[in-house]
Amino acid sequence: MTTADSPLHDAHPIAPAIRAEIMDKLAAVEAQEGVRILFACESGSRGWGFASPDSDYDVRFIFVRPPRDYLRITPVRDVIEKVPGPVFDVNGWDLRKALGLLAKGNATLVEWLSSPVVYRADERFLTRLREVAAAVHRPVRSFHHYHAMGRGNFREYLQGEQVRAKKYLYVLHPLLAAKWVLERPEAPPMAFEALVDAMVGDPAVRQDIAELLVLKRRSGEQEWLPARPVLNAFIGELVAQLALAQPRDEAVPLERLDELLFETVMGE
Repeated sequence: MTTADSPLHDAHPIAPAIRAEIMDKLAAVEAQEGVRILFACESGSRGWGFASPDSDYDVRFIFVRPPRDYLRITPVRDVIEKVPGPVFDVNGWDLRKALGLLAKGNATLVEWLSSPVVYRADERFLTRLREVAAAVHRPVRSFHHYHAMGRGNFREYLQGEQVRAKKYLYVLHPLLAAKWVLERPEAPPMAFEALVDAMVGDPAVRQDIAELLVLKRRSGEQEWLPARPVLNAFIGELVAQLALAQPRDEAVPLERLDELLFETVMGE
């Protein structure tokens, strides 16, 4: 069974004509590459929920090849990448690569699984993948991924008197995700507003973020604005707090990844 919509689709609409074009691109990938797409979603700003009118579409997918391709002396390429254009950026990972990345604690792949915009999904596979991803969640690796990203973006993009609107969100999203990892057992959601609702209690900060979201959604990708002292102070304190954190890692049942790979490739 497949679906073209996620439960949150209405909150993150994709124009019907755009959705149809994306579905055509995914069908073309299957026909040209001889693969089956198991899951396809929106990543980037549209997945996070703060796209600008001129944001592109970051379509990401997981695919599986016929069983014979996993029994070759020379491995088949495990990434499918279409040359990105001004509107669409479409690429995906082979199932074995995706599961291998899950074993290493890849946070990006886990984000895809909570994307509010889903284009294609084998529901049985997606349910199993989400279960396995939860079982092998690596909080320490996830924390370091988000913390390093947020801290680096803060230092690089938010130190001037004028900053690009989207850079605040590119700092806040990973830092709030890192905070989530410290405080909750499950992986953080992709949707930015879900992170804000759960991780930000200060009304002044929440108001500043709400205003920033309105501005970002209405303006272009290159929009500049004066630095926001309330957010700068909040981010600076959060970076300092996270620098002191010592998350604990645990052993995870990696054999479940092998089981899912076998079941999906062999069609069981």
